[in-house]
Amino acid sequence: MSAPPLPLWREYLELCKPRVVALICFTAVVGMLLAVPGMVPLDALIAGNLGIFLASSSAAVINQVVDARVDAQMDRTRNRPLPTGRVTAGQALVFAALLGLLSMTLLVVWTNTLTAVLTFASLIGYAVIYTAYLKRATPQNIVIGGAAGAAPPVLGWVAVTGTVDPFALLLFLIIFVWTPPHFWALAIRRHEEYARVNIPMLPVTHGLPYTRLNVLLYSALLLAVSLLPFATRYAGWPYALAALVLGGRFIQWSVRLYRTQDNAVASATFRYSIIYLMGLFAALLVDHYLPGVR
Repeated sequence: MSAPPLPLWREYLELCKPRVVALICFTAVVGMLLAVPGMVPLDALIAGNLGIFLASSSAAVINQVVDARVDAQMDRTRNRPLPTGRVTAGQALVFAALLGLLSMTLLVVWTNTLTAVLTFASLIGYAVIYTAYLKRATPQNIVIGGAAGAAPPVLGWVAVTGTVDPFALLLFLIIFVWTPPHFWALAIRRHEEYARVNIPMLPVTHGLPYTRLNVLLYSALLLAVSLLPFATRYAGWPYALAALVLGGRFIQWSVRLYRTQDNAVASATFRYSIIYLMGLFAALLVDHYLPGVR
């Protein structure tokens, strides 16, 4: 059953994947705030985040243009604006180009060139390299393509400082390791749809038991990686305790997923993975502003 049409502005907003972009921008803001001991300069905060938001939205639109045929065949995506014809591919591409142009203008003129270059590279990495090639080429698509999605905290850091710091790279590593178990939990839930449209997601090519095992292994690796900010003295005990609790809960969900064939557990694991990432980055932020914790 088709979803009722939305106002035109809502259709274009849906093309931007606002919930996904909101999480991207949250990690970018945290990267900005962690880059300085006090408050981020207002111009960098506004222009940097708006630029990252627009670039992420542009990449999301291009992703949906490339995937429009596949989206039309999947229950989760068939009511998106492009498969339903409420927005044409040409209109979407013009919209994506405008978003990308505005993003680069903001970042070059009001932030710094390095942020613009890295943001553009992330846009190309997700919208072109991942969506148009890797997604259909290898079951490790989400692992390799996860580099683009892990960039936002680095972009936020560079927007404030103009340099890439080792701590920013630790933030990148956390999201990079988080991405596979996050997305594979969803892929388990939707494996039949991916098989129907010939997308070689891991549960399609290697089966559900193998994918569940990989979710468990990656969640354990993620717990170890999440403790690196504490081990390298970038964060203190409040963050370490939060990382242990959040990571332990992620492993609990992964164990449940490994032991069951219930799709509801896969959906719950996917939802928790989002809560996990938000909680972990919020803990980094709280730890950063607590006096004398290290």
